[in-house]
Amino acid sequence: MKLVVVSAGLSVPSSTRLLGDRLAAAAVRGTAADVQVVELRDLAVEIAHNFTNGFPGPGLSDAIDAVTSADGLIVVTPVFSASYSGLFKSFFDVLTVGDKDALAGKPVLIAATGGSGRHSLVLEHALRPLFAYLRAVVVPTGVYAASEDWGAEGLAERIERAAGELAGLMGAVPVAAAAPVRAGGGFEVIPFEQQLEALRP
Repeated sequence: MKLVVVSAGLSVPSSTRLLGDRLAAAAVRGTAADVQVVELRDLAVEIAHNFTNGFPGPGLSDAIDAVTSADGLIVVTPVFSASYSGLFKSFFDVLTVGDKDALAGKPVLIAATGGSGRHSLVLEHALRPLFAYLRAVVVPTGVYAASEDWGAEGLAERIERAAGELAGLMGAVPVAAAAPVRAGGGFEVIPFEQQLEALRP
């Protein structure tokens, strides 16, 4: 099982990366899943060159391979001008220009950071439509963290809920944890990827 975090944070240290790390830790807790982080800040030049010459550099090529081979994604962006960052969008443009189905059916947890809670709707107005267009399966709970949320009540609970939803879609949650057996009989939880495979012609 492989989980990839795509972080578009620009600063060092980055609250965007911190949020991605916390979400990943919660999603793979108690499993043998591998976690890989793609820092878009380090790929900015290669992303720009890819637009002009059509060829990904070695770092960008590795990042594309990581994302397309992942069993699940956590994508985190800082908020700029009430939307995702240009670097974030550019990466997913590059990713899908060669393969429009690169994210089709892939479980994705969306998250964002910003200086004010007033931008929390970026999850629903920008990120969710983007990944719905790319035909990814976006988990119901997105996580937005404003500056005042760090250390405050509520953020940890949102992280756990969203991470649990992603783990369930990835099939990383044991059946007993994902769906407790009811008295008088139980039911089987079928991992999302298996359900999706059954629908394919």
